[in-house]
Parts: sequence; structure tokens; C-alpha cells
Amino acid sequence: MRNHVLSQQVIVVEVKGEAADIVAQYSLGKILAIWALVGLPVALLAWVVAPAAIRSSPLHPGIVYWLLMIAGMAWQAVVGLTILYRELGTLRWSAVRARTWLQTPRDPESGRPERKLFWWLVPALLFSALINMALAGYMDAPMARLLPGLQPAAYQDNAQLVSPEFQGAWWLFGVLLASHLFNYFLGEELLFRGVLLPKMQGAFGRYDWVANAALFGLYHLHKPWMLPSLIVGSLAITWPARRFRSNWMAIVVHGVEGLPALVLVPAVILGLMG
Repeated sequence: MRNHVLSQQVIVVEVKGEAADIVAQYSLGKILAIWALVGLPVALLAWVVAPAAIRSSPLHPGIVYWLLMIAGMAWQAVVGLTILYRELGTLRWSAVRARTWLQTPRDPESGRPERKLFWWLVPALLFSALINMALAGYMDAPMARLLPGLQPAAYQDNAQLVSPEFQGAWWLFGVLLASHLFNYFLGEELLFRGVLLPKMQGAFGRYDWVANAALFGLYHLHKPWMLPSLIVGSLAITWPARRFRSNWMAIVVHGVEGLPALVLVPAVILGLMG
């Protein structure tokens, strides 16, 4: 009997927590302001700062661009942590974890944590792979007609880093780890899924996860030729996170795209490629 009462209390806490989230939702204006605060600086770094820095830097152009993109993602971490501190009054892990949904997936009906819900990552990952590996070229093709003069510069192509000059350059692996940290956890995921997604229902209702995917795709103004596939592919990140109130699911789906680099970069450093 006592266990039954305790389980009811847990459900009440979950329901009350969700209700509190709904009350404290962000306005559309605030959502767009946060998007602009993190999206526009990255575009500025890519289109204005990068060309100037590359002309004056002795580093490989691809490395200069990569470091600037990491700086942009680190800025997202600063913005995200600042917002969380202003809202919570602390950055204690327990408080941040609850606010950003870094928790075991919750059953949509009962609110109970259920580890078996992680199996929903399988269709999410398959959908992401379908978009990124099979359909992206078709989806992005219209952008070449809409923006014929806007194509990626050579230094924006990661393949340029497959070069003999990086053999033995183990510092490059440190750059990769920093990039992954801010890309898949402390930067993009913290800001878009941790800070924004739990607070977007008030402005977008049941389609908050779609709006989050659109905002995340449009944040990639430094890759405008990829916007259609980025927006659609991001649905695989936002849907399980919103449906099961667990951003660990978003981190996994998003982070899988970075796994090949963990093999390729050491291969380049060891001289196995290039």
C-alpha cells in the first residue's frame, strides 16, 4: 500500500512539474530573440570573420574555420548557462538536469521514467540516416537554384583536412573533442533542446518540436545550401526529446553524426589517410 501511495505522489509531482513548465513558457518574441542571439554570431563568424582571419593566419584555412565554428558553439554554451542561472538561481546539476530534461525518458501517459523507452531511438536514428545519407541531396537541390552564387567555400569542406600535413598533429584530436563537446552537449544541444524546447509549448502548442527543428535548421545560416535537409533531419532529434521529455535521446541522435570523425581524425593523424 505504501508503495502505491508513493507512486501516486511521484505522478503528481510530474504532472505539477509539467504544469509549472507550461505556465512559465517563453513568448514567441523571447524564443526568436534567443535564436538570434546564438544564430547570428555564428553566421557572422562564417561569412565575415572567417575570410578575414584566413587571409592573415598561418594556419590551414580549414582549421581556422573550424576553430571559429567552435567559438560560435561555445558562445551558445555561455548564453545557455547564463539563461539557466538567471532562471534557476544556481547551476547545480540536480536543478539543471530537471530544467533541461537530462533525465530518463518519461512515459507520455503516466509520467513515470522508463528505460525501455530508449528503444524509440531506433526509428529516430533510422529516420535521421535516411535523410542525411539518402535524401539530403534531393532535398537540398532547390537551394542551388534559389541561391546560385552561394556555395560552400573550400575551407568549409572537412575533406580538406585529410592532408599529410596533419600527420602526428595530435592537437587536432583535441580540437575534435572540443568541437564534439560544444556541438552535441554543451553548445547546440544545451541551447536548443535544453533551454528552448521545454519552454516552447506555450508559443507553438503540440508542434513545439517541429518549431524547434525549424529553428535549429535555420540557425545553420553558415550552411544555407543545406537548410531543407537540416530542418527535416532535425525532426529526428526533437521528436523523441519532446515526446519522452528526455534530452538524452536528442544528444544520442545528434551525436551519432559525429562518430565517423572519431575514427577519421586519428587516421589522418596516424598517416593512414591523405
